[in-house]
Amino acid sequence: MTAATLPTIDDITEAFALIDDWEERYRYVIELGKNLPTLTPEQRNETNRVRGCASNVWLVTHVSQPGPDAVLTFEGESDAHIVKGLVAVTLAIYSGHTARFIVDTDAFELFKSLGFEQHLTPQRSNGVRSMIDRIRRDAQGALAG
Repeated sequence: MTAATLPTIDDITEAFALIDDWEERYRYVIELGKNLPTLTPEQRNETNRVRGCASNVWLVTHVSQPGPDAVLTFEGESDAHIVKGLVAVTLAIYSGHTARFIVDTDAFELFKSLGFEQHLTPQRSNGVRSMIDRIRRDAQGALAG
């Protein structure tokens, strides 16, 4: 499955609205993670590893062109099932958008609106925040050119 065929954040939000049970929501998030394309061993390196996550998380950033019109796409993976699903949700929010959109959008607010704040351990919440911060820093760097 390619990143283009992964569900959008709107699809994910709609699915969450239809699923009342948090155990079912977790299963859905885990399925999202299973559908992420696998990173190559070369991509799973220290440069791409996200600091601040208890599980191993790797993010690969692709920038169309530096500057104000930069569009960023991301690939990601984790060695933990639920975390890989959280990576998928994060990529659904940010991947394929302009650097300006990414810098201006705090995905953690969307995670809160979906109810993750109450249903993730503080350690996992910190990991999500670390992923979001990393993506936004990459976007800030792309804007700076």
